[in-house]
Amino acid sequence: MDIRKIKKLIELLEESSLTEIEIVEGEESVRLSRGGHAGTAFIPEQPMQANIHAVAPAPSVLGPAAVEAAGEQKEEAVPEGELVRAPMVGTFYASSSPEAEPFVSLGQQVSEGETMCIIEAMKMFNQIEAEASGTVVAILAENGQPVEFDQPLFVIR
Repeated sequence: MDIRKIKKLIELLEESSLTEIEIVEGEESVRLSRGGHAGTAFIPEQPMQANIHAVAPAPSVLGPAAVEAAGEQKEEAVPEGELVRAPMVGTFYASSSPEAEPFVSLGQQVSEGETMCIIEAMKMFNQIEAEASGTVVAILAENGQPVEFDQPLFVIR
């Protein structure tokens, strides 16, 4: 594999928010990842690896069983009604700016297609719209907090 291609990949990784990239060309492969100690290693029988920038992974506070149990408790506490779910992973914002009023509030009437919140994903702000008309009976996400794909955000009844 050409060293110029590898250098270009390193530059792209440094400029992006990616933490790892792997390229395979025939029997050769290069894997670049943020983390570990800086340096490169090449063993002809094995893929080449280059680690750049020491970035420690965030420690997990809850084990998988605790996370699952917490998720079950949240699901049980959700009132009856139409769920508006996150269509992507990102950061939940209740308003268009910190000074602005939230798009919706508890008890507010909404109509189908009305903007309910914004989810920021990869520096893109995506408006999340009501999927049904009704009254907002629950707001299940907190402003500025990360949300997962398919996570319930609102309940409309």
